[in-house]
Amino acid sequence: MLTVFEVHQEEKKVIKIEESGEYLVKLVGSGADVEITGSFRAIGKEKTDVTVIIHHQAPHTRANTTLRGVGEDQATVRFVGRIKIDEKCGDTNSFLTERILLLSDDAKAEAIPDLEILSDDVKCSHAASISRIPAEHLFYLMSRGLTQKAAEALIVEGFLAL
Repeated sequence: MLTVFEVHQEEKKVIKIEESGEYLVKLVGSGADVEITGSFRAIGKEKTDVTVIIHHQAPHTRANTTLRGVGEDQATVRFVGRIKIDEKCGDTNSFLTERILLLSDDAKAEAIPDLEILSDDVKCSHAASISRIPAEHLFYLMSRGLTQKAAEALIVEGFLAL
């Protein structure tokens, strides 16, 4: 099921995505500004699947999208993010970040950013990463007295905090 949000002229909106699904965010008025965040943790055999489309339909709009996910055990985390900027929508800024942290060899992840820009005078970018906790981060915390499990939990908590 598709969930649709509209951001109107000179409106500032914060959208927090809390569950798997498809989301369409339409910036329909000049001066529309939106901050979109999502933070997910998949354990066991859970599947987290989030698709976000940010559609700029007016000039002078801004969007910043940040999705973060953690996959444990045999879980799957999948993020699809798309920024679309229509024609004649100059002075538009839109940024998309998708970050996934895997905590086991059996967890799976997919981060798919996409841009469709049909206008000039825009700033638009995306970033995507899938990684493990670096061993030196765990070592540092463990050398200060934390167990490996406590160190990992602290790193995950910080990673998911938005």
